[in-house]
Amino acid sequence: MNVWAIDKDIPLKLLLLELVHRYGENTLALNTKEQHFQAIELCALNDPSLSAYIYTFGQSAERYGIDLKYPISAHNIVGENENLTLAQIIEIISIHKFS
Repeated sequence: MNVWAIDKDIPLKLLLLELVHRYGENTLALNTKEQHFQAIELCALNDPSLSAYIYTFGQSAERYGIDLKYPISAHNIVGENENLTLAQIIEIISIHKFS
C-alpha cells in the first residue's frame, strides 16, 4: 500500500508509515470502506474480528483517539482513549493486535 496515495489526514499517514516500518507491509489490513478523512480502521490480516478505529477528529493537534473492537461486542472499548500521542497509539495497537 502506498500510504501517501490514500486520502487521509497526515497524522494518520504517519501512523501507518510507522506501523509498516515496525511490522511489515502485509501484517495489518486497512478497511477501505472507512470514508472519513480523519479516520482509519485497521485489522489483522489473520484475524479481522480484532480491529482498531483510529481518528484525529475532535482531538488536539497531533493527537489521536482509538476505539478497540473485539469478537464479543460487549468487550469493545469505545470513547475511552482520546488525545493520545503517536507513541501511545502504537503501544495500544501493538498490545491489541500482537499480544
